[in-house]
Amino acid sequence: MEAAAPLASHLRLAVLRLSRRLRQQAVGDITASQLSALVSVAKHGELSLGTLAAIERIAPPSMTRIAARLEAQGLVLRRSDDADRRVARVAISDSGLAVLDEISNRRDAYLAVRLQELSEDERDLLSKAVPLLERLAAESAGVEVEPARS
Repeated sequence: MEAAAPLASHLRLAVLRLSRRLRQQAVGDITASQLSALVSVAKHGELSLGTLAAIERIAPPSMTRIAARLEAQGLVLRRSDDADRRVARVAISDSGLAVLDEISNRRDAYLAVRLQELSEDERDLLSKAVPLLERLAAESAGVEVEPARS
């Protein structure tokens, strides 16, 4: 574990910087939390706000506020559940899909320009690293890791 600590620190900082640059490629006034919720609705289809809150790992009242803002922007459609009128459900709108598509295109274009600045060997190396990064990003088996002690 100690041998991996320096790499973990450098990788974390590099991923955070890249993530920040990609977030800056968003469009409009959509926040990171709103974008995350919108992506979840696009991925999973129509959801109750409770289920969406659980997916996003936030409190239901916070999700209610996020959904209200997304609805006000026309990015989601909100309706009452047919079986239980107290339950609100959201589905992505055509405008929401268009926003996700635009953000994705902008982020891909940003990365494509940056990748062109690298040599072919460097791009090949990154291409080989992508599956490893995907494995690192995958959810662990629910194991909490204790921070390293100094």
